[in-house]
Amino acid sequence: MKSKTSSTWTVAQSEELYGFKRWGAGHFGVDSSGFVNIEPCSDGRSIRIMDVIDEAVSMGLKAPVVIRFQDLLRHRVVQLNELFRKAIKEEGYKGDYRGVFPIKVNQLREVVDEIMAAGKDYNYGLEAGSKPELMIVLALHENNNRLIICNGYKDHDYIRLALLGRKLGKRIILVVEQLSEIDDIIRISAETGVKPMIGFRVKLQTRGEGKWAMSTGDNAKFGLNTAEILFASEKLKAAKLSQSLRLLHFHIGSQVPNIITVKNAVIEASRFYCQLSKMGFPMGYLDVGGGLGVDYDGSRTNFESSMNYSIEEYARDVVHNIKEICREAGVPVPDIVSESGRAVVAPHSLLVFEVFERINKRESLGKQHQPKEKHKVVTDLEVLLKNKQKQGRLERYHNAVQKKEEAISLFNLGYLDLGNRAAAEQLFWRICEQLAKESRDTGYQPEELRELHQLLADQYVCNFSVFQSLLDHWALGQLFPITPLHRLNEKPTVNAVLVDITCDSDGEISRFVDLQDTKDYLNLHPLNGKPYYLGVFLTGAYQDIMGDLHNLFGRVNEVHVFLESDEPNGFYIEEALAGSRIADVIEGVQYQQEELCRRMKAQIDAATRKDMVKPREGVRLLELYESQMLNKTYLNINQSGPSKRKSTA
Repeated sequence: MKSKTSSTWTVAQSEELYGFKRWGAGHFGVDSSGFVNIEPCSDGRSIRIMDVIDEAVSMGLKAPVVIRFQDLLRHRVVQLNELFRKAIKEEGYKGDYRGVFPIKVNQLREVVDEIMAAGKDYNYGLEAGSKPELMIVLALHENNNRLIICNGYKDHDYIRLALLGRKLGKRIILVVEQLSEIDDIIRISAETGVKPMIGFRVKLQTRGEGKWAMSTGDNAKFGLNTAEILFASEKLKAAKLSQSLRLLHFHIGSQVPNIITVKNAVIEASRFYCQLSKMGFPMGYLDVGGGLGVDYDGSRTNFESSMNYSIEEYARDVVHNIKEICREAGVPVPDIVSESGRAVVAPHSLLVFEVFERINKRESLGKQHQPKEKHKVVTDLEVLLKNKQKQGRLERYHNAVQKKEEAISLFNLGYLDLGNRAAAEQLFWRICEQLAKESRDTGYQPEELRELHQLLADQYVCNFSVFQSLLDHWALGQLFPITPLHRLNEKPTVNAVLVDITCDSDGEISRFVDLQDTKDYLNLHPLNGKPYYLGVFLTGAYQDIMGDLHNLFGRVNEVHVFLESDEPNGFYIEEALAGSRIADVIEGVQYQQEELCRRMKAQIDAATRKDMVKPREGVRLLELYESQMLNKTYLNINQSGPSKRKSTA
């Protein structure tokens, strides 16, 4: 039977608590039964995410699983191109928009294929930042009206590959990132007899903001300063390749949160463009790079995990400022290129994992150990718990901390037995619980008391790896919206942090999106013996590619979902990809499955000869070892449901 508090909780309250309408951009919401739904095209057609999970499980693909909503990916490509077209029309701009997708953000074939298909009518191109990426781009690129932008460090083979593309009629532009590259391009162009298309990347004085601010300015590892641009220009003229300089490029970092930064960078770069045009170079393209943000927390601010502008405002500002600077300089406007990656792919992907265990301080608080002879430090804590002296909350907390530290010191010196130490610790946590309850509905709270809620938060143990699936959170503190995918018609009564199954203490998520700054815990539901699924949203950029093999967990299962009104539940799974097997990941670190099995067999045979194991038992042990090679790397959670574990912390 539900409690009165739970029964009065509404899905609208859940939507507000988790911020679906703030960060969801119209794509995510909660239905009347408390399930999270997605509208990939924001057109009324929705999919219940738990239905996708159920179908994946029926196909043998348990969580953790990545769900890709391919229609949402296509929607973002169309949206970006249409908003630039709209801005160009409204501004009376005489150039075109020629976007490219930087595949470093997500090189997965299904992702790039969908982007290319969605961008066909817009001549939407690709950007490569390495030789392997360029080889993918060259093979996928079939429409010579689409641009290929070549960034990154370039050896001779990289340059030759780009010139091969030129020979095939591709509109491929080599962006000079270092002054030394210009000599190599000139020489190899002469050797091959292919006229290159060249761009200069300029180091702007406009600095980015957010986590990637230090990747710009004078200390940036890519780009030419003003003097180097002049040197490179002179080299092109001397080599009679003036007509090859077609593009100016800049990049002010990923996830730029402040539109003012974008405006200033576009204005400064436009000045460089106009100067090069007046020097007699044909130019024609201005590449504003990446940086278009994603509002991960929904606050619509210049916080590093947010953005204080919309895609529409971004497009309008880019077009307007380029137009105004070119008009002042009397220079024809260029075609505008952007390399928006994060904004295109982040929303389409969702990481789903299951909570399978709860580490809880509270459950042990009421079961106080009663030592045979109580030490004074224990009786002092009992007095604090009863608070007959009517001390203030902060004073009681300070006194409790002091007494707990005293108890640990006495134990380390041999003056306190185990029973008294256990009693002291449990009394301390009971006092903290009491203080947290008393301060829950009050106004201002001192910082130390606010931190009690985090200190007392449960740990929900989840079957996934932060290092594999959410590397940006671990490495950069990048925030992602995280919510339950069901039970949102119930009040979430547990404050929890999330810990993964790796054997590292920092394999956790303990900072969460919030409208006011960030939260140190997530409001979740009590575990009830049934599977409890959480979703991490907006994970389509970088997380798929940058994850590592820490603890050898490997890739998770993956399904690709499309809308289809004729199918049950309004969708179908177009492709299902099984995650890494144990054999896959160990071979990735130079072990061979067959060799390991041979060695284990030799050890079991030796143990059998010594009568340490019986022959039949030895056969079963070897079968177990060999069969595990073909199993998935993540935990095979007991079907009886999640467990609870108590902790006295």
